[in-house]
Amino acid sequence: MEIDLGFAEKQDDIAWLSNRYFPSKLGGQPAWLELEALPATSVLQCSKCKAPKSFLAQLYSPFEDEFNFHRSIYVFLCRNPDCQQPQDSSNFTVLRSQLPLKNKFFSEEDPDDEGDPLPAIPCLKKLCAACGCLAPHTCSKCKSIHYCSSEHQRAHWPQHKPNCGSSNSASHEPLSNVLLPEFEIVMDSNPTNSAEDKKDDETRLAEFEELEASGKTGELSNVSEAELDKYFGQTAAADDKTFRQFKKQTAAEPEQIIRYQRGGRPLWITDTTKTVQDRLESLSNCSACGGARQFEFQIMPQTLTLLEDENLDWGVLAVYTCAKSCPIEGYVEEVLVKQDIVSEEQS
Repeated sequence: MEIDLGFAEKQDDIAWLSNRYFPSKLGGQPAWLELEALPATSVLQCSKCKAPKSFLAQLYSPFEDEFNFHRSIYVFLCRNPDCQQPQDSSNFTVLRSQLPLKNKFFSEEDPDDEGDPLPAIPCLKKLCAACGCLAPHTCSKCKSIHYCSSEHQRAHWPQHKPNCGSSNSASHEPLSNVLLPEFEIVMDSNPTNSAEDKKDDETRLAEFEELEASGKTGELSNVSEAELDKYFGQTAAADDKTFRQFKKQTAAEPEQIIRYQRGGRPLWITDTTKTVQDRLESLSNCSACGGARQFEFQIMPQTLTLLEDENLDWGVLAVYTCAKSCPIEGYVEEVLVKQDIVSEEQS
């Protein structure tokens, strides 16, 4: 089964990453697809600390049917270190949204990618000036700036204060303390019959370790070096074999941050612990149609080197979505399974 790989690229003009162009992207603000029935603030609030979650990534992944002509998957997470526990994905939220070709938001014509980018298609609801999510609150003084929460209003105040009440009070720059660094995710096919796949495992691993020694692996070896040493020093050889397989599978494209294989299987980074196995065996069915979910894509640990947040850490983030991608209104929650590089005794 063919795997599509995603790579992070800096976009000189982030206007190309607006919803008008149906982007796949990492960080920044979400580019909403359905522009009226936006997810409620409670959906994107951490269940542990009650803070608003940060936008991590979205993938544009349409299907070949009428009600999935446009389709995007969104991933949010709470960045509070106290809310991040091994093998626990409760600080993440995954949302699915889709639209038919004929809809009230976007033209049926393909967006023109020539010349300068056009403005985003505006949402029909107010968006938070800090994070770009649904904003039920308003600045009490100027009434022209909207927020999803008091936390983001406080974060945005130093920037808004000099302009509050003036004619340009609505202008604002991205907040680095709220938003993660923004990149386009460029998808590329990785055919199973490529020359790389014909190499034997030991050859691929040797090439990876040569890249690793020269510092050309996308800093994978630095993602959790201490964790790896601690983990593999305490666990069985079978776990080390799983990690070796992970390295072999990623050796040809060490800077990949996404592996997309709808209906396939995740590439785990360690032997699947009992916690993860139990989660896979008890995946809930789709809340919209009651049907089964299946694996769609995973976010790789290489992503961590781009996010500039030392509090974040994971091994693999595997996203499971409704196998039928059933018709919905607005946004529906899907499931994420998080695997960390820690022993089962530590988790």
